[in-house]
Amino acid sequence: MQEPKAADLPSPRFETGPTLWVAGLSDRFTPDTHAGIPALWQTFIPYIGQVPGQVGWITYGLCCNPGKDGSFEYVAGVEVRSPDGLPPSFRSIKVDPQRYAVFEHAGDISTLHVTCRTIWQTWLPASGFQSGHAPDFERYSADFDPVAGTGTVEIWLPLRDAVSGPA
Repeated sequence: MQEPKAADLPSPRFETGPTLWVAGLSDRFTPDTHAGIPALWQTFIPYIGQVPGQVGWITYGLCCNPGKDGSFEYVAGVEVRSPDGLPPSFRSIKVDPQRYAVFEHAGDISTLHVTCRTIWQTWLPASGFQSGHAPDFERYSADFDPVAGTGTVEIWLPLRDAVSGPA
């Protein structure tokens, strides 16, 4: 079976995200090693509900701190009130208010990377926007079941207006 080259994307909604702290486990990945992200989640899942200062049951997959080599830091985490009191192995990232295009992923979680690739390679270049200078993230609903792959998954892409070229 061949993997789809692009996902069918519904139109995004646009929101200004709130300030939030996301804390969890992190690692660096590249486009060639991103298949390791599920293993990071498997390591993090037992911490859910036990993280000091955890707010609610929504989980986040934060992509941030891109490298010139195409690598990025990925944090599998939850929202916390503050970074205080976290285990030493945890990473915390503050996400400041930002305008986002929010896409709902349809389908099995195993095809999430196809949806993300379609957003970045097809939707964004045609949108009239550029990626904002902020983390992009996956937001997994409180009822998301990682084993069954069911529940709502949203991809939040930070935006800024495209810079016009010379006339």
